[in-house]
Amino acid sequence: MKLISVNVGLPRNVTWHGTEVTTAIYKDPVPHRIALRMLNLDGDRQADLRVHGGEDKAVYFYPLTHYEYWKKELSGRDLPLGIFGENFTVDAFEEESVHLGDRYSVGSAEVVVTQPRLPCYKLGIRFEADDMVKRLFLSRRTGFYVAVTREGEVGAADQIELIDRDPNAFPVSEIIRLYALKRYDDADVAVVQRALRVVALPESWKRYLRQRLEHTPH
Repeated sequence: MKLISVNVGLPRNVTWHGTEVTTAIYKDPVPHRIALRMLNLDGDRQADLRVHGGEDKAVYFYPLTHYEYWKKELSGRDLPLGIFGENFTVDAFEEESVHLGDRYSVGSAEVVVTQPRLPCYKLGIRFEADDMVKRLFLSRRTGFYVAVTREGEVGAADQIELIDRDPNAFPVSEIIRLYALKRYDDADVAVVQRALRVVALPESWKRYLRQRLEHTPH
């Protein structure tokens, strides 16, 4: 597994539907090695810290394989690396094969998978298409966030190696499925209970899942 591109960007003001919006979704590849810190990469920031950034969303991963899907879906559209707002464009890291709580080494740093991405309207700004948020989520090609467990240096072409897996871990694709479901059956409840034991899953997600359980008939 390999890091294909490291992408960073600072907040900028853009006009969308007649309103000025501050966003940092515009990311560009970095041609050199760069420091990965607890909250983000050097040269990278988030515009709205209420919903973006923080230790649990320090870095956003997006698989290169998804670009092939979107090239077909968005025929004729130029798709430079980083267009989905990802910090790391990676290979072989699809949501079905990556688990919540997976710990990886990358360069001299270490990270842990925390949650899938739930796209916001700023993805629509980047693509200049309001329906892009819905299309990304329905495709289940969301990518995922990681927390930094050891700071270090990273760069394109670095190998990414699995070093540990939470005993309760399950694929990122599963929690995306649970989020999208309107009702849980008994099997879903068992998966949710397992998710609640994953140490790396943020408390905000655990609160959401507990609330869903409270409203699930027994």
